[in-house]
Amino acid sequence: MFSGASAPLNNPLLVLKACMKFTYPGLTDQEAELSRAQHGSNAVASQDTETFWDKLLGNLKDPIIIILIAALLITVLLTIFGYAEWYESVGIAFAVVIATFVATWSEHSNEQSFQKLLEEASMIQVKVFRNGHLTEISIDDLVVNDCILLQPGDTVPTDGWLIAGHAEVDEAALTGESEPVKKTALPEQADPATATEDQRLFRAGLLVDGECVMRASAVGDQTRYGQTMKELLSAEDRLSPLQHKLTVLGGHIAMFGYIGATFIFIAFMFNTIFLQGGGFEIYWAQETGLIVKDFVTAAILAIIVIVVAVPEGLPMMIAMVLAINMKKLLNVKVLVRKLLGIETAGSLNLLFTDKTGTLTQGRLSVSAFLTGAGTRFEKLEEIPQVLRDTAGFALRNNTSAVIDASDPKDIRMVGADRTEQALLHFVTPYLTQAAAEIVDLIPFNSSRKFSATQVTGDRALTLVKGAPEVVLQNCTRYLDPEGNTVDLSDPGTLQAAMKDLSTRAMRLLAVAVTDTPINDSKALPADLTLVGVFGMRDELRNTSYASVKTAKEAGIHVVMITGDAKETAQAIAKDVGLLEDDPEAIVMTSTELAELSDDEVKKRLPHLYVVARAFPTDKSRLVKLAKELGLVVGMTGDGVNDAPAVKNADVGFAMGSGTEMTKESGDIVILDDNFSSLTKAVLYGRTLFKSIRKFLIFQLTVNVSAILVVFLGQFFGFDLPLTMTQLLWLNIIMDTLAGLAFAGEAALQRYMREKPLRRDEPLINNDMWSSILINGAFIAFISIVFLTSGTTQAWFSGGHELGTPEAQAKFLTAFFAFFVFIQVFNTFNARTQGLNLWENLLENRLFSIIIPGIMVIQVFFITYGGEILRTVGLSVQEWIIVLLLAVVIIPVDLLRKVARNKWFGNPVQQEA
Repeated sequence: MFSGASAPLNNPLLVLKACMKFTYPGLTDQEAELSRAQHGSNAVASQDTETFWDKLLGNLKDPIIIILIAALLITVLLTIFGYAEWYESVGIAFAVVIATFVATWSEHSNEQSFQKLLEEASMIQVKVFRNGHLTEISIDDLVVNDCILLQPGDTVPTDGWLIAGHAEVDEAALTGESEPVKKTALPEQADPATATEDQRLFRAGLLVDGECVMRASAVGDQTRYGQTMKELLSAEDRLSPLQHKLTVLGGHIAMFGYIGATFIFIAFMFNTIFLQGGGFEIYWAQETGLIVKDFVTAAILAIIVIVVAVPEGLPMMIAMVLAINMKKLLNVKVLVRKLLGIETAGSLNLLFTDKTGTLTQGRLSVSAFLTGAGTRFEKLEEIPQVLRDTAGFALRNNTSAVIDASDPKDIRMVGADRTEQALLHFVTPYLTQAAAEIVDLIPFNSSRKFSATQVTGDRALTLVKGAPEVVLQNCTRYLDPEGNTVDLSDPGTLQAAMKDLSTRAMRLLAVAVTDTPINDSKALPADLTLVGVFGMRDELRNTSYASVKTAKEAGIHVVMITGDAKETAQAIAKDVGLLEDDPEAIVMTSTELAELSDDEVKKRLPHLYVVARAFPTDKSRLVKLAKELGLVVGMTGDGVNDAPAVKNADVGFAMGSGTEMTKESGDIVILDDNFSSLTKAVLYGRTLFKSIRKFLIFQLTVNVSAILVVFLGQFFGFDLPLTMTQLLWLNIIMDTLAGLAFAGEAALQRYMREKPLRRDEPLINNDMWSSILINGAFIAFISIVFLTSGTTQAWFSGGHELGTPEAQAKFLTAFFAFFVFIQVFNTFNARTQGLNLWENLLENRLFSIIIPGIMVIQVFFITYGGEILRTVGLSVQEWIIVLLLAVVIIPVDLLRKVARNKWFGNPVQQEA
């Protein structure tokens, strides 16, 4: 909203001058208190900030976490009755606590940092008349009827009307209009209710020129700014694409887990009663204790299925990958306020963007200089010396701005409008020259459309600048590159060059000189010599064209919404590449848009690229209609007028230079206001989604293989080939570390050549299912072979006689180690869809460190896990055999990929 104390506060002379110019008693302290009691203060209601515990409670509602909590409660009951070990309950509880706390802490700490920035930005002091003198108070302490002094650089702190002075106010933050609006004072005896828009000021406007005193008519939530904030607070959120997909996946996993648990309970009891127990009558003739033991074992197996079915590491992995990518994005000037905003950015398929400051540089600058012959130059140093010197002298001395060039490295200009600033910046080297002595001048006004200054000294000339259609009427000659005057009888070439600049949305201004002095009539001097014509516009950023092209290649439909005229907007859209590749491209104004029904807008939306003369309501309407079409919608914004649309979009991009209201409404803040930074957010969002999918391939392969082993093991004489503690160890510790390894995957540019995913597209695609099911089934098959083979039992007997408890302990330890390491080796398969397992591996340093680390940790805990993990130490030879058996998963998956590429096509090539 406000960027800090205004510039004039640093200059006591300007404030003193203003005090001499404007003198008002203002309110007394008692009157201010009475007004505050009646109308309230100037503090604006802000969005409620969630506490750490609110965020934690929200994360506990995650469907996967709910399933884990259900499994935890059942395990606790079994522990109470002595049918389960205490550390099994602790393991599940650990998964719940870590998963929720990591996500909560990451988002809470980031939000706290953002709130601190907002608080610092809102600590504004305002110059106000109180108790008969000028003083400074906090912006929040303003009340209705306060008299406030405003000077260039000040941000309007509340709503009110001018009572003295005049001003030019930039209301782009409120209306989107880039041109400053002239404001005049309401006559002293006039009724404030009759004040027009030209006599009113509104909170968040920026004073660019003039000095004035305003009287506050509304404060806080009663201002237009406050009303907009209320609209934001009532806006409804909807699930992000990732949340939607996770909700669907969580529902499927829960259904699979519950059905699987029921099935395995029935299968275990069927095996125990009929296949091993000799039938129903014989089985029930046993001791009650044995029957209870069987039922408890079946219940434990069922719980194991639920625990294994749930990807416990997924919430932790998502929290970690979001946090890691958030840090990476901060390095490229993108501040992520809401972690899921990253992922949503990666799913964008429609982006509404501002023009000014996002696609363009946000300031007027000279883009071209035309000589009288129509020759075009784009840089000052390219202009011939004589023309350059004359133009520099003319602009330096024919200006209403006060130029302070005491420090050549920091030249300051006071009183220059946007056009004047652009011209003076272009001729910066000439600003250090001493100003010529002024004899007479004609100030610029909208009716004359020119200004003139007569100077004397080394160069006694009358300097003229103004609208080309006015100045050229009196130009009889032009200055050539050698400094000679040439007859301008046929300006056709110049007119054609000027027309070309106009079609590119440039504002033109002609500069001329003459020996004729200014006469009393203040008319445009005759017999002018044209120096040149300057073409100015808010130029595109150097990266805009390439960034828009990148967004389009990524399948993102970019629509530019601007307050500029249709011709200007169309020219910028053409230069930035928005109108390429679509012969049906539509450019329309807000008026034309308003004439269309919602259904008609939806039909035109795929070919809509520009909305000119847009109002805030247009942005909100377009966002609403696009969401109704099921699109994932992004909206950029910087002003108060943008905040509702930014809030209502699936992902709101607030500009770093924008108002605090917009930043507070957005999910992501683009700190450098650059469209290219926005495309980086999309790239990292897609990288994040890829990382989640890679982790799911790995995690669900673990789950499928583990469930099959637990289920089939009972039919081969192993009630618990893997204990609940071992599976929790695998799912929580090993899988979480693996998730962290996947979190560091490289952001590959080829991801930006893929089409965005539909909102309703499943999280797990066909290629992922083939990997999960084929590799999971193979791991289960080789595990059963491992468990039932006499050869493997002999390999891992530890020198003990087969069948003894010692040999059995060694054998089951070896099986646990094998099962873990075959999953670890599968991470190499999961991280790439291609055949090259080393692709970009070194770019993911986390993977290169963590996967070997997992292996070391696993060896350590298997050696020293003892009773908790049901393990004993293995010899070096036994470890080598385990690793050789486990690595077989790599060639198996490579064969799957070769077959897939041959019969169904290579997904990597399809992406690229």
